[in-house]
Amino acid sequence: MSPPFLLRNFMPVVIRTEFALALNQVCSERSIDPEVVIDSIKAAILAAFRKDLIAEKKEISQEELDALIVEINKDSGEARIFDKKKDITPPGFGRIAAQTAKQVILQRIREAEKSAVLKDYTAKVGNIVNGMVLRFDGPNIIVDIVKAEAVMPPQEQIPTEHYKLNQRLAFYIEGIRETMRGNEIIVSRSHKGLIEGLFKREVPEVLGGAVEIKVIAREAGSRTKMAVYSSQAGVDPVGSCVGQKGVRVQSVIAELPNEKIDVIQYNEDPARFIASALSPAKDIEVILNTKKQTATAILPDDQLSLGIGKEGQNVRLAAKLTGWKIDIKGKSEEIKVEEEKKEEKKPKETKKKVKKASKKKSKE
Repeated sequence: MSPPFLLRNFMPVVIRTEFALALNQVCSERSIDPEVVIDSIKAAILAAFRKDLIAEKKEISQEELDALIVEINKDSGEARIFDKKKDITPPGFGRIAAQTAKQVILQRIREAEKSAVLKDYTAKVGNIVNGMVLRFDGPNIIVDIVKAEAVMPPQEQIPTEHYKLNQRLAFYIEGIRETMRGNEIIVSRSHKGLIEGLFKREVPEVLGGAVEIKVIAREAGSRTKMAVYSSQAGVDPVGSCVGQKGVRVQSVIAELPNEKIDVIQYNEDPARFIASALSPAKDIEVILNTKKQTATAILPDDQLSLGIGKEGQNVRLAAKLTGWKIDIKGKSEEIKVEEEKKEEKKPKETKKKVKKASKKKSKE
């Protein structure tokens, strides 16, 4: 067996040049494939070589330019230009060429970086992300999210919120849209997906799938109704989302300070579901018309204002949540209508009796 010092003498020594270290650093910091950077450098060198030819007024066809090949030593960074295996690299491939190469390299790296970020965020569409208000671009708000800038258009903003520079908020990644400036990440504060994402973050049962969020009806900045369901025995879906003493739902409300959130239990029976959706109103009787997909909700008179809500918001959200058109009536109103119907029937009955009596007289 060879002594340890002999083994050390035969171990290969890896020398990292300044170019190789810089290449690895750029690729690791910006999450870019090294081959993309190398290709960018090759394109930059060809652009610089073409610029030198134009400066020297040398004639060369496009076909000849296309036939040129650039080879780069990945360790040293040395670049050579070949035309049909002939080295035509100009002696001292000057400062102008190097400067041009630098500009194109930086541009290509920025493009590659943006492409990598967009690819990363394409997979994150439908999730929430923490961000900071960076600046205002007309009606749009530019938001700084991790490694990228996103745009929040006016329709994705909450009307009651007033945004400030450097304000940190949670945003819903709505999608990637093609605009005049290229592809942009669109984030939202008004999307109902923000509510779902916040509950997934705060409630382990929702994240784990023990509690399922069935439907969300939202009027951003004002009120949200969310129907939850659990098929697992012993799991209270509403209690899980609300939390002990309302801790979990309060954490969500803290992200949306001007918004009320109603968590109700989903029910496959439409009548029960509609009655739950009209909360905080209680003691509701629901009459369904399945053909017209309409429902009449009869409430106690003291619960009528709660069922309708401010400017009809409560019943409007309940209709969105359940998918049924809901008509609300008070019990006293319903009793009055029934009495009127009975009174309408009475004259008809008396008329029939009068007719029968007249027939008897004529027979006599």
